[in-house]
This record gives sequence, C-alpha cells and structure tokens, in this order.
Amino acid sequence: MNLYTSAKKTAIATVTAGTLVLSVAGALPSYAASTTAAPAAAPVDAHMKAFQTLMSFYKPALQGQFPNFHGFTIGSTSHETVIKAIGKAESPAKDADGFDVYHAEMGHPGYALNYKLDKIREMRYFGTSVERQTNLGGISLRMIVQHWGAPNQSVLIKAGKTVQKKLTYVRGKYQLEFIFNNTSGLDLDHINLVNKTIK
Repeated sequence: MNLYTSAKKTAIATVTAGTLVLSVAGALPSYAASTTAAPAAAPVDAHMKAFQTLMSFYKPALQGQFPNFHGFTIGSTSHETVIKAIGKAESPAKDADGFDVYHAEMGHPGYALNYKLDKIREMRYFGTSVERQTNLGGISLRMIVQHWGAPNQSVLIKAGKTVQKKLTYVRGKYQLEFIFNNTSGLDLDHINLVNKTIK
C-alpha cells in the first residue's frame, strides 16, 4: 500500500466517523441535547410562584383572611377554634401582646397569631423556609407596587437595630402590611393582616 492510498483511507475514515457523530447528535431529542435550558427556566418559575403567592393574598384579605389558612378570620375566629384546627403553637405567646407562633415545616408556611378577648386580632404570614425564592423571598417592593399600585401608606419602622420598610394596603375593613427587613424593599420578612387603622 503506498502512502497516497493510506492517507486517502485515513481521510475517508475520519469523515465517516465525523458524519456518524453528527448523525447521532442530531438524533437526540431536543430536551436531551439541550442541557442549558433547564437552569435558565428555574428563575422564571420561581418568580411566577412568588407572584402567585403575592396575588393569593389580594381577595382573602377583603374577608379578613389569609389564603388557604382554614378560613381563620380577624375579629371572629376564637383561640379554641384555631387550636382545634391546627393544634397548640410550638412557641406560645408569653403575654397579651405576644403571638402564638407556628413554625414553617416541610411544605407548610409559618404563621403567628395574636388574640384580643379570645378572638384573632392579628395574623402574620412568614412563608416557607425551603425554596424561599418561590414564596416571600421572591416578592419585592417593586413587584407589589407593579401589580397592586401605590400603597396607602409606606413608612420606616425599627425592630431592634433593624430599620424595616412597611407597605400598607387597605383591603375593605382590613389592611395588609408587607414588612421588609431593609429600606431597599428586597427582603420581605412577613405579611401582617390587621383591622383597618388608616383613615
């Protein structure tokens, strides 16, 4: 075999192998060939879930309720009713101004309830601990204002050494308060539901 024939056979083998590799790659389903699509979709999905969480509070607040929280209502649901529905709090209130705190668990958000004359006076929603970006962690001040309009009130409050930003929206006889752990409106700590106090 001369050098020319040997080089020609090598070239043909190389082209054949390259074509075979391309053919196999082309035969792969698009979802298998594309490994970069899934991570890019995750932030969009988290943003959508956070948006859905935000919007889920809009209508129930008109009834003095949180979404999917046993129909507990500000001013009418008793302490006894709450205990029958969800049990005693893991961290009970220490005084009349304190809160019964129900910690977030796998798949369940955390709540805190304060009572006056044995009826719920205030409810707090702390969201989930796991995948927080799909819940409260993904709700920003900008998102709230974009979808709910300007708040009825926006003030700075102090919690210990932390300066928090509180946005308040009046919903009928009640008001929802969004409490951020900073002034930038990017770290939503919890949502309060109370009787309307803003004139």
